[in-house]
Amino acid sequence: MKRVLMAFLFAMGLFSILFAELPVNDKGRSPFVEIVKELRESVVHIRVEAQIETNLRSQGPWSDDFFKYFFPQLPESRESVSMGSGFIFEQKGEEVFIMTNAHVIENGDKGTITVTLADKAKYQAEIIGTDTLSDIAVIKIEVDRNEKVVVADLGDSDDLEIGDWAIAIGNPFGGLGLDRTVTVGVISATNRSDLNFGKDSPVYQDYIQTDAAINPGNSGGPLINIYGEVIGVNAAITSPAGGNVGIGFAIPVNLARKVSNDLMKDGRVIRAYLGILPQQMTSELAKAMKMDRIYGVLVAKVEQETPAEKAGLKEGDVIIEVDGKEVPDVSRFRIMIADGGVGQRIKMKVIRKGETKDLTAILEEKTDEIVSTGRTSQTVDDIGLEVQSLDSEFAANLQDKPDFGVIVSNVSQGTPASKAGFSRGDIIQQINGKEIKTVKDFNNAISEARKEREKDDEKIVLMHVLKRNGAYQFVTLQLD
Repeated sequence: MKRVLMAFLFAMGLFSILFAELPVNDKGRSPFVEIVKELRESVVHIRVEAQIETNLRSQGPWSDDFFKYFFPQLPESRESVSMGSGFIFEQKGEEVFIMTNAHVIENGDKGTITVTLADKAKYQAEIIGTDTLSDIAVIKIEVDRNEKVVVADLGDSDDLEIGDWAIAIGNPFGGLGLDRTVTVGVISATNRSDLNFGKDSPVYQDYIQTDAAINPGNSGGPLINIYGEVIGVNAAITSPAGGNVGIGFAIPVNLARKVSNDLMKDGRVIRAYLGILPQQMTSELAKAMKMDRIYGVLVAKVEQETPAEKAGLKEGDVIIEVDGKEVPDVSRFRIMIADGGVGQRIKMKVIRKGETKDLTAILEEKTDEIVSTGRTSQTVDDIGLEVQSLDSEFAANLQDKPDFGVIVSNVSQGTPASKAGFSRGDIIQQINGKEIKTVKDFNNAISEARKEREKDDEKIVLMHVLKRNGAYQFVTLQLD
């Protein structure tokens, strides 16, 4: 009996210790209750309905006369419905601004975007701007005067530690009615990059990894810390079956904040430009260059008349530090430069033939003027198209690269390029019958088309395009 009593007392003592260590408040409830009680009201449900052109007549066997004879009425478009999440991050009077993923509203410019608030009120949204390179978008609704909304506070994603609490809120599996589902986990890792989520994987990757359950439909919802601040925008999962397996990814809020601020201010993202083609370091490269560990980026190419050339960077250099911060890999380097600030002076530490050198560069903005000097990138803001040369880093992963053309690296929503059906990865080979071999050719062809437009207000540009699915297609683009 004495042994039983001792065992019971020991068990009760152990239970008391464990219970005392549990994260509960004075009422015995989880602290997450108070954190999400109001904040989940900032999360919205997003539904996008659009008519998407099928272009069946120009693809595969459907372009053959045999199929045209037996199937004369092939559908020219199909209805597309997609759903996701977002959260309110700013309010100006009756204007309410919502942050989400670019892929959530991918077809929003071709149809309607319906936002449902926590009280079930529905509003039609307009696109303020999208940035497919980071997968961030901002949309806006105008609410009724008596509509009360909750604005989420944005935190600091640079302050995260692996093991910190993480709370995800979103609308999993679209139409099941599971709106504002709350899941809890920890920060599993930070600075995740070089992840492949398919053909539209973002170029700028610096993901937060979490085991808080994230499922299809959660995209665009907030990842929150223990203080009730948004630390990330839930964006993707890795799963063999398509559902949650404890590996989810969120875009750091510091990156999302800069992108959203640029979109609200200018309708586009302003990124700094250095002018090199960076290459990922490997163990073999590090060994060949007598480096004691694998870090930094190898300069594979230096573009002419760029900040990189003016700073004295040379092909074969390894950039190991930018402004005193170590460069871990290519993905992080891209973000360090892009966020460096146009006109800002940055200090770089490089390894050249075994020796360490200090160089300084003044960053520029990647604009239309870059093309006139023959560089490898061009953004045409009024048609919403960004193209790069086939020897650019963006095109490096093409398996079947054609002999000539320029590759589409970004398409802005709601622009002529988007309405014409352009997608990232398309390759433009002709404009109005002229071969396009370089970005400069592209720039000249667009300039000529603009001059022609002065004579014809309805000028349409005809482009011959190798679509990313491998089909050749003529595309018409209307110059606004």
